Amino acid sequence: MARTPITMSRIIARSFRRSLFATGLSLLVLAPAAADEPPVRTDLTPKDFKRVEKVTAPTTDFSAPEPFELMQGGAATSTNPVNGDSFSHFSSNITFAEEEEFKLGNALFRKFWVSSPSSTQASDGLGPLFNARACQSCHLKDGRGHPPEGAADSTSMFLRLARPARTEDERQAIAELKTANFPDPTYGGQLQDLAVPGLAAEGRMVVTYTEEPVTLAGGETVSLRRPHYSVADLAYGPLAPDTTLSPRIATPMIGMGLIQAITDADILARADPDDRDGDGISGRAARGRDHRTGELKLGRFGWKAQNASVRDQSSSAFKGDIGISTPDAPHPFGDCTAAEAKCLAMPTGVQKRLGDTEAPDPVLDLVTFYSENLAPPARRRIDDPAVLKGKSIFYASGCVACHAPKFVTSRKAENKAHRFQLIWPYSDFLLHDMGEGLADGQEVGDASGREWRTQPLWSIGLTERVNGHTFFLHDGRARNLTEAILWHGGEAQAARDTFAGLTADDRKALIAFLESL
Repeated sequence: MARTPITMSRIIARSFRRSLFATGLSLLVLAPAAADEPPVRTDLTPKDFKRVEKVTAPTTDFSAPEPFELMQGGAATSTNPVNGDSFSHFSSNITFAEEEEFKLGNALFRKFWVSSPSSTQASDGLGPLFNARACQSCHLKDGRGHPPEGAADSTSMFLRLARPARTEDERQAIAELKTANFPDPTYGGQLQDLAVPGLAAEGRMVVTYTEEPVTLAGGETVSLRRPHYSVADLAYGPLAPDTTLSPRIATPMIGMGLIQAITDADILARADPDDRDGDGISGRAARGRDHRTGELKLGRFGWKAQNASVRDQSSSAFKGDIGISTPDAPHPFGDCTAAEAKCLAMPTGVQKRLGDTEAPDPVLDLVTFYSENLAPPARRRIDDPAVLKGKSIFYASGCVACHAPKFVTSRKAENKAHRFQLIWPYSDFLLHDMGEGLADGQEVGDASGREWRTQPLWSIGLTERVNGHTFFLHDGRARNLTEAILWHGGEAQAARDTFAGLTADDRKALIAFLESL
């Protein structure tokens, strides 16, 4: 039996509910709070707090756009014409000097790394095993990756490899986040399908699909494709019997610095791990360890919210995807394991005259700055009657219980351009059980094998314009937004069922709203 969709009063109450005690994030720096009070923002004056409370409250008026709704990224929003480069513009409010830093970071983001040894010593160190030669190879035009389709390769999608904890000590290590999980003993944390000359790639991902029809209200039938994953041509022996395969496509890069500037308190206030309000939505906060300090912080990046900062997300990608060492992940052999002896015998790109890693400072600094300042594009058609109707249905269906429309960023954000901005990411950045249909069976830190971070929806309607496809969800199984919604289960089952029960015109209106984001 489907749960009753979340009511507007519950949405408002959820926005200010206390959840710090339940999440156990004792190492996060928040203002002291009593056991029955929500976490408190420390960056606001009482006057500021009232302003923020008012402007972030969910709307109940769908007759016209909300104030500032057009500018999804606040003052950072890009108002450039919509085209294939819409995800690649810098934040509109950065300084002239920062524009130069952004452009340098862009050059490094697009840079193709080469194998060692090479005459281009500032560019060697690729791999030895890798999935891509450049950041831009996965995040094409700073947008969304895709599964291998037809002639398209799998560069922007790969398989995470992990086995479950086998002993009590291993279970304790995950509980204390000393590790997020345990890699395959032979192939490491992800399958690398490319290798430098003289070395065999680890293997290749194989994807097949089974079509499953779903009948919607009114008799419309939609076919969902269920993916099945395996690995062929394994070069170094079999995978461990309990290794799980988790496919991941590259996520869009826009607005990451603004997401980072949302206060911990505002994200924690939406968590309800024990579902105390009984609405069926029990988002949980994830934690991640800072790559430099080891400090536990609130996770908000990655498909399972395993990284706490844009810098951590970037250093993880350098190491795992390209095989490039950085000061935060000084591993010149990338994801090579002890079982891959030939990989560990290959030359690295470390040049002592340049530093102790293949990408020494300021490479990671510049790539991080670039990644933090890719601007969300402005909304489109916000006053279109069909879009406004779809927005009201989006709210009434309970979608905003997880896809929280708006936040006001911290006044203490590191970059001035990100401070005190009203932004519209449509995510709560919490972990949610999405049901067996989307489960990958792979634990990542606090995230179970059924949990995923709520993905931001801003600019999702520009995916086809920028990236030339409409593949959605963590593995691109959904071929359009309708299929993406119908794959929702678990905590999102009630919202999914509400969508399936709408009239064809109402479903079309809701999709029109999403396409306007």
